[in-house]
Amino acid sequence: MNNTLSSTRIRWWIAGLMWLAIAINYIDRTVLSAAAPHLIKELNINPEMMGFIMAAFFWSYALLQIPAGWFADRFGQKKGLGLAVAWWSVATMAMGLATGFKSLLALRLALGVGEAAAYPSNAGITARWFPDRERATVSGLFDSASKFGGAVAMPLIVFMIAMFDWRLTFLAIGAIGLIWVIAWYFIYSENPEDHKSISQTEVRLIRDGQAQKHGDKSVRPMKWYKLLRYRNIWAMCIGFFTINYTSYFFITWLPTYLVKDKGMDFLKMGMVAALPLICGMVIEVLAGWASDRMVHNKVLSLTATRKLFLTIGLLMALCIGFAPFTDSVFMTVLLLCIAKSGTTVAASQVWALPGDVAPQNSVSIVAGLQNTVSNMGGAVGPIITGAIVGATGHFTWALVFSAVLVVIGILNYLFLMGKVEPIVDEEQVKHPHGAASVH
Repeated sequence: MNNTLSSTRIRWWIAGLMWLAIAINYIDRTVLSAAAPHLIKELNINPEMMGFIMAAFFWSYALLQIPAGWFADRFGQKKGLGLAVAWWSVATMAMGLATGFKSLLALRLALGVGEAAAYPSNAGITARWFPDRERATVSGLFDSASKFGGAVAMPLIVFMIAMFDWRLTFLAIGAIGLIWVIAWYFIYSENPEDHKSISQTEVRLIRDGQAQKHGDKSVRPMKWYKLLRYRNIWAMCIGFFTINYTSYFFITWLPTYLVKDKGMDFLKMGMVAALPLICGMVIEVLAGWASDRMVHNKVLSLTATRKLFLTIGLLMALCIGFAPFTDSVFMTVLLLCIAKSGTTVAASQVWALPGDVAPQNSVSIVAGLQNTVSNMGGAVGPIITGAIVGATGHFTWALVFSAVLVVIGILNYLFLMGKVEPIVDEEQVKHPHGAASVH
């Protein structure tokens, strides 16, 4: 470790890598959505089958969240995130070799296995590498990359498919993640104290600003099922389910909605579909920063701040239910931009909450549990949307149903969620230095 008194900013280099990991994560999972109109035609896949293929990712992604979070907390986020990015990058490349429904379904499941570790790992890294007053800023920053990934993916991939071929596009996009893995293993260290280039000043800034000092290897993560005893964990899971159900519409069915219901041509759709994601990306970073300022300057308590931003975000997300009822393409896109931005305002708080409430060394597993339930929204959402569209011939009632779930999310955060504070694990308190009894 660098022993000079000059302050370094290594934690923001780490944040940059976290941001890139999520951007690559979403570019890789969005390729299928952008290519869907071509795959439906070329591989003879109907809308119901495509709904299952899109949803397959979320089945494995959701089910692997808790194991991925446990692995990251137990063996370190360096291994957890590094291995994950390598896995999902190879799965993306292999998707370019798909020949039909079965192979696409299998590869989409494999993609979900790899990508499951991304968010739990990033939540754990945030708790280790940043003071509490920067938590929502960093959470909003790394999650904003999901919108950047989707926004870049749509026009870029549409262009690549039009110029080259969808198979080559999968191969090229997947290779990007392998480059990231190399950088990750050279730059990241498990704890601030372990980094060769960090100054003592920055280590003190990080550690003195943390209510809980995550990274003590003598303390084992809390068992995931014990977390279910706590009301706030249930509120986090239910609320994030309603957010994700709506949010994932933008990276699964939005391109088809714009082409089918709004009559856009393929290339124009590629540009328009990126707009809600770009808006969401900017708004999320600002929301995370603003909420951190409010807490740090004691404008509102931590609990009041989290609930305020969650409620504002979900009220904005309600606009998705109004989008089908206008004949103006401009108004439709505007409402979708507001709705997507609302989900990101909420997400900036959602990804700060695991660090707010988790017991020591358990941030990744709390994040994994929350994300398991939330991604059930991704697992069932594309199927429900596909079924409603198949039954009605349009997207109107599918979007109205999303808005109903958003209302449930608002009520959940306002009334089920209690005071936002760390969960105290009695076994960790009784045996602060003896991990042997906590396993």
